[in-house]
Amino acid sequence: MPQPRILLVVTGDDFGYCPKRNQGIVDCFKAGGISSVSLLVNASAAKDAADLAKRHNIPIGLHANLSEGIPVCQSLRQDSTLVNERGFFHGKMGFRQALGRHQISMEQLELRDQIRLFRELTGHLPHHMDGHQHVHILQEVREVFAQVLSDHKIPYTRVPVEPGLHSCQCLPAHLKRFYAQVEKDALDSIPVFRRCGLRWPDVYLGLTTVGQNMSVSNLQRTLSHALSISSCAASNPEERVVTAELMVHPGYPSHPQKGGCGEGPDDFSQSADRQHELSVLTDLSLLAMYRKERVQLCAFKDL
Repeated sequence: MPQPRILLVVTGDDFGYCPKRNQGIVDCFKAGGISSVSLLVNASAAKDAADLAKRHNIPIGLHANLSEGIPVCQSLRQDSTLVNERGFFHGKMGFRQALGRHQISMEQLELRDQIRLFRELTGHLPHHMDGHQHVHILQEVREVFAQVLSDHKIPYTRVPVEPGLHSCQCLPAHLKRFYAQVEKDALDSIPVFRRCGLRWPDVYLGLTTVGQNMSVSNLQRTLSHALSISSCAASNPEERVVTAELMVHPGYPSHPQKGGCGEGPDDFSQSADRQHELSVLTDLSLLAMYRKERVQLCAFKDL
């Protein structure tokens, strides 16, 4: 490929969630559909995922999880602000509600424990670290998260501010409201992340292309924002390559009784949406579009 216009990290989230997720992610990587993965260390198939990443040389980061399943730290599974009466994390919205009521102790966030377990599973520190269900950008959490990454010299994270989000017509109202809040939290996180020396790609993509919303045409639409930035940069005397991350969730449908992070797989994981993403990401017309538009897939360490 000639000089790329865009260096694109396509990150497969939720690696380790179940054996079928793991196999789908590996198949997607081998077919050229993704270039990086984020590992859930508290998931049921995390060790298998780490072994697969080693075997296939898949760049791997940490998907910090404070909202689904059980903590990795044994002492936090009972009588902890992170868990409910059954010993499970509060859930995507439950965690946010508890945080809003100041019921979550920042001293109990087990980010360092999850990094330790990641290192035990993979043999190295994460190449990047983000948050499952975007917990890493939430108020108060973002401060702890940024400091932990700085202390461990983990350079890259995710800032989910997606161009074109508000003009997207394919999202239902409840998702638009949730993503608008995600965007606000992400924008509020930028000064904190900068202060701690963290980095992230120029463009973030993926909120508007989850599950059945993913198609080759929708991916082309979202990539057009990054391509437009690249075109503007090309008018400069020294052409700047634009960096971008595309968040995706490929896989095969989870077995109802196998997978998850302690409570079994959720409905989204058991649906056909994951396999749909896998099919789109490996579509030959999408891969051809990457070549035509000089989009080079890469890992965070290549940025």
